[in-house]
Amino acid sequence: MTSESSPRPADRPVGPVDSSRIPRYAGPATFARLPRLDEVGAADVAVVGVPFDSGVSYRPGARFGGNAIREASRLLRPYNPAQDAAPFALAQVADAGDIAVNPFDINEAVETVQAAADGLLDSGARLMTLGGDHTIALPLLRSVARRHGPVALLHFDAHLDTWDTYFGAAYTHGTPFRRAVEEGVLDTSALSHVGTRGPLYGKKDLDDDAKMGFGIVTAADVMRRGVDEVTDQLRQRIGDRPLYVSVDIDVLDPAHAPGTGTPEAGGLTSRELLEILRGLSGCHLVSADLVEVAPAYDHAEITSVAASHTAYELTTIMSRQIAAARESGV
Repeated sequence: MTSESSPRPADRPVGPVDSSRIPRYAGPATFARLPRLDEVGAADVAVVGVPFDSGVSYRPGARFGGNAIREASRLLRPYNPAQDAAPFALAQVADAGDIAVNPFDINEAVETVQAAADGLLDSGARLMTLGGDHTIALPLLRSVARRHGPVALLHFDAHLDTWDTYFGAAYTHGTPFRRAVEEGVLDTSALSHVGTRGPLYGKKDLDDDAKMGFGIVTAADVMRRGVDEVTDQLRQRIGDRPLYVSVDIDVLDPAHAPGTGTPEAGGLTSRELLEILRGLSGCHLVSADLVEVAPAYDHAEITSVAASHTAYELTTIMSRQIAAARESGV
């Protein structure tokens, strides 16, 4: 596989396909045209898809989100000027394909995701997971906590996702973070929702959420206070704890992400989301997910393009930290 950057020794990371030689629209649609995991043997960051949307409460279709993000990521380039980094030269990033889960049995699907995540994390990789609906965050958090202990969480979403049940079901896309708190896989001193907005079932939703330890930065807070102030607040709350970032693409306003299952007016712009994520580069990001891209409701790939850039920024942060740790001998 040809790298888009200058030739490297064999022990250096294998990068993306050279788009000056092979057109971006040709060839397999791996994330950012990176090699498959089986082509490199091991990865520092594994991009993995979970095509599952049986936990949604409104519009389905997020099972197709991972591949839509991969297709949109064909336009990503190897140097990230916003972070002054070439992420795919700093660490081996590879596409690990999809975790095949049972679409008819949520409990079995959750177990399958956790087992697959355990295997990837045990290999030494960090995860950049492409969903799928937000149900998958719970097994991913279980797996990350198994490796790092309870983790700090930044949850970018229009919704709280800390409800108890839907139709008596404990595992849905609206319940993962309540279950995660109950199971002790989150550090409850460092939990934040970002971008929430819209109607709730009642004030008790907020009261319950606060009792679990969550702080809330609403979409209106981001607009009024600005990205820099909000990001500084988030960094202070996280500190040096291991951090997991979970991004529901509906954190963006429907103007920026129409292709999602439960859109809410008044959301973040894609620029605001990307700038907040870039501001987290000093945090200890151990893994991340990006969920709820439903391409059937998308227009001109607006949502999947925003999602691909979101995953790119998160991957860049992880690659920079891996390279820095190696240089320092940690």
